[in-house]
Amino acid sequence: MDKIRVLVVDDSAFIRKIIKDILSVDKQIQVVDVAKNGKEAIEKLMLNEVDVVTLDVEMPIMNGILTLEKIMKEKPTPVVMLSSLTKSGADLTIQALNLGAVDFITKPSNIFKINDEEIKSLIINKIKTASKVKISRRHYTKREIVKIKKENTNKKSINIGFGQVESIIAIGTSTGGPRALQEVLPNISKNVKAPIVIVQHMPPGFTKSLAERLNNISEVLVKEAEDGEIVKNGVAYIAPGDKHIKFKNEGNKIKIVLDDGQKVSGHKPSVDAMFYSLCEIDLRKIIAVVMTGMGSDGTKGLNKLKQVKQNVISIAEDESTCVVFGMPKSIINLGLADKVFPVNLIGKEINKLMGV
Repeated sequence: MDKIRVLVVDDSAFIRKIIKDILSVDKQIQVVDVAKNGKEAIEKLMLNEVDVVTLDVEMPIMNGILTLEKIMKEKPTPVVMLSSLTKSGADLTIQALNLGAVDFITKPSNIFKINDEEIKSLIINKIKTASKVKISRRHYTKREIVKIKKENTNKKSINIGFGQVESIIAIGTSTGGPRALQEVLPNISKNVKAPIVIVQHMPPGFTKSLAERLNNISEVLVKEAEDGEIVKNGVAYIAPGDKHIKFKNEGNKIKIVLDDGQKVSGHKPSVDAMFYSLCEIDLRKIIAVVMTGMGSDGTKGLNKLKQVKQNVISIAEDESTCVVFGMPKSIINLGLADKVFPVNLIGKEINKLMGV
């Protein structure tokens, strides 16, 4: 079996060595070269056969974003970003994911913690997942990104919160999710008479940046979910990193409960945990959407949801648009998907099902 060939790009010689050492432990991975800035990375990418690039977000000479754009234009290759936990680092990471990066690795605030076994295993697994992604068939250009005239929050607030919550739209996604959400949410009408609840596998600090970016291009209001808030029609709530999003009936209203418990199906937030919680909520209709992502999070929860509720319509993202066809494949294979659509048609289908 051919080894996964990796190019490590970081302006810190120390980080380059750490990442190289971590990856070199795995017999399936070979670090073919390293680069200290974006300009050097492009040159080395052209000279080497590379399967995956690890790319620092913030670098001198040519930063990670410009480098990523150049890679996608000149030699499309799966890219995993290395990001700091700062607000600017999170914002740039979300931008990178929208420009075609497959995934990202968070640098711990104490860089020596990067040698923890759990973090090392995570880095290796992300590289292996990225190596299976075919970037060429999803040629990323800025033109693909849905652009909607930015509305300020005051304008949006006129349209939200109308009527009793009788239906809910629940979306679960992982690797490739930020890009997929950017194609789905802007296509959902501001008049949709349902809240939208979203689980995107992400660490703390990044879901807020994701919500802000999606809010800027969507008709519905998009925000990071807060514990105890009452859900409203026309608002999308993204589960914060490292918290499960659950729900509780409170009179004729539905309250968000953020749960800091154990991982469910290997994740926190977990799509399964969200679906399990919806089993207990009184609703006329539930639209459950499972999009791109590794593994099978969402399958067990959707299975239970369909067993206890008669009013669940499930949508899986089609393989043709998935960055990783794992989570949707799992629900399709078990016969749990009522409909299968490419990502660009999912928002329109939601509108149709909701009668808007």
